[in-house]
Amino acid sequence: MLVLTLSVSIPGMKPPECSTAGSTASAEDCEKVSVLQLAVFFGALYILAIGAGGTKPNISTIGADQFDEWDPKEKIQKISFFNWWMFSIFFGTLFANTILVYVQENVGWGWGYGLPTLGLAISIFVFLLGTPYYRHKLPMGSPFLTMARVILASFGKVKTPMPCDPTCFHELPSLEYERKGTFPIHSNQRLRFLDRASLKTGTIGQWNICTTTEVEETKQMLNMLPILCITFVPSAMIAQVNTLFVKQGTTLNARIVGNFSIPPASLSAFGTVSFLVSIFVYDRVFVKIAQKFTGNPRGFTLLQRMGIGLIFYIIVMTVASFTERHRLKVAADHGLIHQTGVKLPLTIFVLLPQFVLMGMADAFLVVAKLEFFYDQAPESMKSLGTSYSLTSLGIGNFLSSFLLSTVSKITIKRGRGWILNNLNESRLDYYYLFFALLNFVNFALFLVVVKFYVYRAEITHSVDVKEEKSKVMGINEDE
Repeated sequence: MLVLTLSVSIPGMKPPECSTAGSTASAEDCEKVSVLQLAVFFGALYILAIGAGGTKPNISTIGADQFDEWDPKEKIQKISFFNWWMFSIFFGTLFANTILVYVQENVGWGWGYGLPTLGLAISIFVFLLGTPYYRHKLPMGSPFLTMARVILASFGKVKTPMPCDPTCFHELPSLEYERKGTFPIHSNQRLRFLDRASLKTGTIGQWNICTTTEVEETKQMLNMLPILCITFVPSAMIAQVNTLFVKQGTTLNARIVGNFSIPPASLSAFGTVSFLVSIFVYDRVFVKIAQKFTGNPRGFTLLQRMGIGLIFYIIVMTVASFTERHRLKVAADHGLIHQTGVKLPLTIFVLLPQFVLMGMADAFLVVAKLEFFYDQAPESMKSLGTSYSLTSLGIGNFLSSFLLSTVSKITIKRGRGWILNNLNESRLDYYYLFFALLNFVNFALFLVVVKFYVYRAEITHSVDVKEEKSKVMGINEDE
């Protein structure tokens, strides 16, 4: 962020100004940006991406690790952690989409980048200040190395018969795990092929034999891959908010009062506000009501919460399709189908329902997805589990770009393109309907995957969380 701020502040690094407003000049007539300026700017963006990739999976993980699973009070508090963690993330997004956008457009890019740089500096200082007081887990080694050893060792013994005697499988003494502050994991019947990795064959070596616990940890990570694949389609949906949804807004009347207009990009702020409100209502109201019917301290299981979010995504794209069809009808009724740069006599707030519904969908799926991958990952692979959620977002963006370009090319060849530069000539309503059907198929696959998914067993003793919660809050419940 510091390099990015300097790249738009220092005269030598700052790109030359170019304004074509009120003149016949075009962008091609402007002074070209130098190679050095491009290198500094994009170098800063790549450094920022690398930094985000390293910190994002670990920040939420270390935050969740501050709660002691063996303490009933902290165990209850941890249930709400990811709700409020994502609340803080989206609150920052709201600040960026409103205050920072205003500063960048009306004050300057130097201040626009400088403010978040200052915020990051303060965050680092606070983090370092609190480091001595955090609960730190001992390094367990690379989870990728462990998984690779298990997979290769199991393939190396593919022809070895599988015995039924548990003593034929390698495991460390319980005292060894207690010394590390961890616990052994007992074998289960899922992905039995991998159990060969811990089978004693007389050959000893890091790549020839693994412990039963290492095998089970690998199974747990592989067991979550079908759920990860299910999240690709809704992650692709998130990319639609900042692209096509906003582009729709550029064709509509954005005037509110007098000469005051709302920028189309600011519509995403309504989705963010919807998310923040939904999180608050879900955590403080909805969970308490659901607990009475389900007996689950979370209200719903994590997969049930994800399923509700998937249903919301289907509704979002269905509403967006009907809204776009209405927008196209208005354009046709006023003879503006082939006009570009002309605002339709339709308020921009007609798009508000799809933004609000998108925020509600994210409140269910995005939070549940992050918590699920953290909760279901083994103790030594929590950061890798959290990175599954970010992997979902990354692949979802690539999937969104692939679908957009592919559908655009196919529909143009077959006649009227669904996605053209002029949205009034496009059939974006068909594209949204296609996404609704895609989400429906994805939801059906989700139901199949969930049917066969088995939750990871907790390492803590069985605790009646609901009863403990009543004690913590000072409420006596009559069972």
